[in-house]
Amino acid sequence: NSVLKINEEGVLFRSYRDGSPVLLTAETSIQAQKDIGADIIVSFDELPPYHMEPDKLRRSLDRTHRWEKRSLDAHLKNPNNQALYAVVHGGLDQELRKKSCEYLSSLPFDGFAVGGSLGKTREQMFDLLKIVMPQLPIDKPNHLLGIADLPSIEACIPFGVDTFDSA
Repeated sequence: NSVLKINEEGVLFRSYRDGSPVLLTAETSIQAQKDIGADIIVSFDELPPYHMEPDKLRRSLDRTHRWEKRSLDAHLKNPNNQALYAVVHGGLDQELRKKSCEYLSSLPFDGFAVGGSLGKTREQMFDLLKIVMPQLPIDKPNHLLGIADLPSIEACIPFGVDTFDSA
């Protein structure tokens, strides 16, 4: 595992090149994306595992929200005609997802990405999107992270998902 430590400051990784420690923070993540000239920048967030205890998931979400606010603050120092998207988290917990939508949409992000665990099945993802999408601003773009197979795209567009990506 290349992740050595996750704390309030950021994530400490082991370099795949030489094994040396590399600290990635909200600010360095934003700067790296700006440096490569990305049109759309994604705020710094933690991707918790599918199965996570509710207390740990809540703490992860709260830290992610603090990181995302730091990402926004770093971005706003030099917007440079680049868009910054917030990442909505909360796993499969509907209340945490609502909390994430409410908090992030109160901030001046340029768009919103639904991320984190979306469930084990397409149906779980659809159920989650039915809850999340109506809570996001419709006047800003909404993106679904990590999902771009054709059946999912066809089914998710009616929920209000504008763009997709997949590794």
